[in-house]
Amino acid sequence: MNDFVTHLITIFMGFFAIMNPIANTAVFAGLTADNTKSEKSRIAAKALSITFIVILMFSILGKAIFHMFSITLPALRITGGILVFLVGYHMLNGKVSSLHTSEQGEDIAVSPLAMPLLAGPGTIATAMNYSASGGFTEIIISVSMFTILCVITFLCFKYSSKILEKISKNSLGIITRLMGLILAVMGTQMVLEGLSSIINISIKN
Repeated sequence: MNDFVTHLITIFMGFFAIMNPIANTAVFAGLTADNTKSEKSRIAAKALSITFIVILMFSILGKAIFHMFSITLPALRITGGILVFLVGYHMLNGKVSSLHTSEQGEDIAVSPLAMPLLAGPGTIATAMNYSASGGFTEIIISVSMFTILCVITFLCFKYSSKILEKISKNSLGIITRLMGLILAVMGTQMVLEGLSSIINISIKN
């Protein structure tokens, strides 16, 4: 039971770190500064709905995508690990990764909020890594943890003005760097797991 709970927490923290809802709340507040409370809620709901659908699709179709493009799980882990590490590295240095930025379009709920800010390459790679490494149960667990995170992120966006009043700029910077450290470590772990799988396959052959 303890191992299962630890597994749930690990998956949740992985998604939490890569999406960084606290830091993204500041971004959301800046993008919706001129919008009313009802408009902010609508934008937040739309952005999180799109984000959930994208991650759900990649979580369910992960293995099918692997077979279609002849992608192996070790390759995904190594590539995804590098992406996650780069995002974490930029966050550690107090910068915004280019993987998380985009020019603002007509609908900020779609871009840059949903993609690539929330459902960016790092989030997609993380979802596919968790889902593809197990069966249907693992997909359910990953999607469930991501659903909880989407609800938390929505609430952070909805009450962004009140939250930012309580968090100083320095505190936000510390949180961002902490999330960056977690991401960098997770990225390294994903690369190590990918390399380990390749070595094990080579030994068996």
